[in-house]
Amino acid sequence: MEDKKTCSSCTDTSCATKNRRENESEHDFADRQRLESRLCRIKNKIVVLSGKGGVGKSTVAVNLATALALAGQRVGLLDVDIHGPSIPTMLGIQGQALKGEPGELLPVEVGGLKVMSVGFLLQNPDDAIIWRGPMKMGVIKQFLTDVNWGDLDYLIVDAPPGTGDEPLSVCQLIQPLTGAVIVTTPQKVAAVDVRKSVSFCKRLDVPVLGIVENMSGFVCPKCGELTQILPQGAGRQIASDMNVPFLGAIPIDPDVARAADSGKAFIGQFAQTNTGKIMQQIISQITDPDKNKKLNA
Repeated sequence: MEDKKTCSSCTDTSCATKNRRENESEHDFADRQRLESRLCRIKNKIVVLSGKGGVGKSTVAVNLATALALAGQRVGLLDVDIHGPSIPTMLGIQGQALKGEPGELLPVEVGGLKVMSVGFLLQNPDDAIIWRGPMKMGVIKQFLTDVNWGDLDYLIVDAPPGTGDEPLSVCQLIQPLTGAVIVTTPQKVAAVDVRKSVSFCKRLDVPVLGIVENMSGFVCPKCGELTQILPQGAGRQIASDMNVPFLGAIPIDPDVARAADSGKAFIGQFAQTNTGKIMQQIISQITDPDKNKKLNA
């Protein structure tokens, strides 16, 4: 049976959660301890952000989490993209029923991953989630407080696009965050929003692990030639301008879309393709800060 570490049983006297804060209610103190008792069992917490939707943020999150799991790491994947929870579809686990006991939810397990998504709460996948800010923030807090992740090496969080309530809640509740990966497409109209995401992270003291430029060129499925469709290089330029690492550029590859539609992570099936090797290099920089620094020196 899995050991359930709680704040009351913890021997770390330096932990700020051991003592009640001034003017903190008993209820809030108990909530904070429950949250911390979950998070302190997770070594690395990485949030995947984007300045706007439709840039492939969830694709990066799924493949990052899958690659880590394939490498033998204990990994959780949390999908808090409230209005566009695509992770269950991309991993072929849509429609799964959540299990647990009162006050505790168990993540759905697939391919060595522990997965939680607001998509599991929908009776019909076509249902629209029409919630105001406080309700969305409450669900995010519940996922962090009530989900029994157990001991993890990595928790990858697929956050909603932009810099609004939901990403703010994620970054404020998960402390300390190992860092953020920011995803963009190469044209200026999309990459300009990366500046806002970088500024958002700096305001919240969240380390920026780097920028990924997705859909950077098209790989011909017949000859393998890379053709630039969109104006290129904006992600790299903004990374340079804002003094954050540039992790790499992922081309448009039909196999990436086919893998997601079939409910299987691309990196698990196509790791030896050119696009797969690009993804692996990007992921290795995210998980190896020393390599990240060397490549961006």
